[in-house]
Amino acid sequence: MSDEKRTVAVDEASDAESYKLKAERLRYAQHEPTSADVVEETLHRGLKARQISMIALGGAVGTGLIIGSGTALVRGGPLGILLGYSFVGMVCYLVLVALGEMAAYLPHKKGFAGYATRFVDPAFGFALGWNYLMKYLIVTPNNINAAGAVIQYWTTKINIAVWMVFSINLLGVRVFGELEFWFSSIKVIALIGLLLMGLIIDLGGNPHGDRYGFRYWQHPYGPMGSYLQARVHNPHLAIFLGFWSTLTNALFAYIGTELIGVTVGEAQNPRKNIPIAIRRTFFRILVFYIGGVFVIGLIVPRTSDEIFVANKSKTGAAASPFVVATSLAGIGTLNHIINAAVLVFVLSAANSDLYIGSRTLYALALEGKAPSIFRRVNRLGVPWPALILCTLFTGLVFLNVKSSSQRVFGWFVNLVSTFGAITWMCICFSHIRFMKALKAQGFSRDDLPYKAPFQPYGSWFALVSTAIITIFKGFDTFMPFKKDTFATSYVGLPAFVLFYGGYKIYYRTRLIPIHEIDLVSGKREIDEEEEKFVMEQEARGPRTRLQRIWDGL
Repeated sequence: MSDEKRTVAVDEASDAESYKLKAERLRYAQHEPTSADVVEETLHRGLKARQISMIALGGAVGTGLIIGSGTALVRGGPLGILLGYSFVGMVCYLVLVALGEMAAYLPHKKGFAGYATRFVDPAFGFALGWNYLMKYLIVTPNNINAAGAVIQYWTTKINIAVWMVFSINLLGVRVFGELEFWFSSIKVIALIGLLLMGLIIDLGGNPHGDRYGFRYWQHPYGPMGSYLQARVHNPHLAIFLGFWSTLTNALFAYIGTELIGVTVGEAQNPRKNIPIAIRRTFFRILVFYIGGVFVIGLIVPRTSDEIFVANKSKTGAAASPFVVATSLAGIGTLNHIINAAVLVFVLSAANSDLYIGSRTLYALALEGKAPSIFRRVNRLGVPWPALILCTLFTGLVFLNVKSSSQRVFGWFVNLVSTFGAITWMCICFSHIRFMKALKAQGFSRDDLPYKAPFQPYGSWFALVSTAIITIFKGFDTFMPFKKDTFATSYVGLPAFVLFYGGYKIYYRTRLIPIHEIDLVSGKREIDEEEEKFVMEQEARGPRTRLQRIWDGL
């Protein structure tokens, strides 16, 4: 070998060793386990695109539309609720596409907290991961609490069981994904039925033969509601406050769509299926929510005393707006059938929430940011210690023993919407940093598996809009000042700061410079895993038309 070739070989070996040491230092700084630390069992990539989108739909379409929309209708009126849900729906879309771009490029098993760790700061990822976990420790009992409110429409003597939800999650991701697909399919069919029912009732297809039209948008009801008018003594300000309160309800309703970012670690062919699932999920939820609140505004007056309203003192006011609509229209037993469907909605949502909570805790443990016991996974790919802990928190539903379900529901809505809003903002900020790193290191976004539209302005708009809603979401806690609602409205903000600051001080982490953000590590393994899956699919031969339609649901 010539001296020149020997020098080149030595330089290449030196560069390789330097890269290896740099990777080790980065892994140590982020407290990521090495291959020697990883346990044998791991999550299984068993979720198909149709299952992922249905899990997201099952987790998102629940109490926010079926029950929480009653509060938004009373305060914001039919036009106010439509505008509020439309605006937050647009913000939700921008968050989803931002997440989709990162997830399609690097579909790892650490969720979007992993993106925050990698593209921003390990302390930022730690704070986001624990913030998101806290959300799912609350939202599962919230859905069970909502189920209790639904049951109160029939009787107040039944306690709520949660073990069915736990047992389904223990069956493994393939079984869970298929069961949740069918549960969510039932929800989709029921939602379509509810929308059609609402339109038929509105157009005169009811026992009274009464054509509603836009009756409830006119005097004496009006298109806009009002909120706290007796306290602000200004009708125009009361109308604005009513509209603003719909934004908080809409935020709570849409939160959950981002859980696709947690499922990427168990998705088959993630680079193809994740963008597909994100597009499907958003448009399905947008149609159901915008269409749902529009129909509710047509067939239910905002002055109805039967609507479920958070913090309402009147006992028995636990009916969904859709159930109220059938009662007002004089349709006999249909209200009981709808109430039963609503019960399936919220229990299905609780099932999805328990799944996401356990995977979030598993991802934190995988990064060394939660006790290592939660990295344990059984042979079915279920992180069972994490699942058990998340199930224990469903005991919060027994707060109903001393408080009415309406009041507890209000507390949970405040907590969940704050944790969820922080998650959305962190996703957007991580995506902004991701885009800057691509540009600084010479990568083109045109070469990505999925390129998010309206960027970088979309992520900035979603970040600022969500921040404004979050800051002012608890305005009514000061009129007059209420300790319980103030705490539940804002406790998530100082909690996030404490998580971030505590981790940063203890481990002395720093904001990762843009040119040092790691865009390469782990990508080759995912590429090889995806290539292997595609080859296996091709080896099975061409798929029939029916199979392609089935996978495309």
